Amino acid sequence: DTAPGLPFPKRRGYGPPTMRPGGNIFQFLKREVLVGEHEVLHRTLKEALVGICDSVLDIGCGSRSPLHSFSNLLPHTVGVDGHPTSIERSRAAGIHREYHCMDLMEAGQRFGPKSFDAVVALDVIEHFDKPDGFRLLEMMESLARKRVIIFTPNGFLPQDEWDNNVHQVHRSGWEVYDFELRGYHVTGMSGWKPLRGDYALPRIRPFRLGSRLSILTEPFATRWPRHAFQLLAIRDMEVS
Repeated sequence: DTAPGLPFPKRRGYGPPTMRPGGNIFQFLKREVLVGEHEVLHRTLKEALVGICDSVLDIGCGSRSPLHSFSNLLPHTVGVDGHPTSIERSRAAGIHREYHCMDLMEAGQRFGPKSFDAVVALDVIEHFDKPDGFRLLEMMESLARKRVIIFTPNGFLPQDEWDNNVHQVHRSGWEVYDFELRGYHVTGMSGWKPLRGDYALPRIRPFRLGSRLSILTEPFATRWPRHAFQLLAIRDMEVS
């Protein structure tokens, strides 16, 4: 299949398309290079969920989930977080239709097996020790009928508590093979790894220049995730 109006084939509804010889380079640049900060991530999430998943559980939704730009297109979304202030901010923004303030690892007990089409944890798993992170994956996989989606830094990225939220501390680092061995398809995000640092901010100043340079490397990073700053891992439960 070829994506409508694009010079490359579709890829399971998400992930980087492959440029075809003789393809329209302007369409390629518009989709992958001439984009805004985090636009590729938001678009890839949207393509992986909208029209495919009617119910989504957002574990560790925080105050501004990456789903915010299209959650209104999903019939039912549920946000779960252990930080009351984050829940209230997200509720005020109207990102999800239902909220639960609770220990994230208790979501498996709160919701029954296969209760959601998709279960996502975006910038969450790195806040757990590695053994607990694997238990989080197992729990998410037990809850999802169609897809599990993880977004996390590539490798360990130090981060301390901030915004009066003790849950913001990073406790583990995750590599491509951690997910591929469990049947996930992994795409690189946020450009070439050396170009970003703490809180995913550009290392090169001014920030606008650093951001643009990072974005220019997105097509490379999406295809070679081991060199990307962040990882987007998606597991199709129906074909696992």
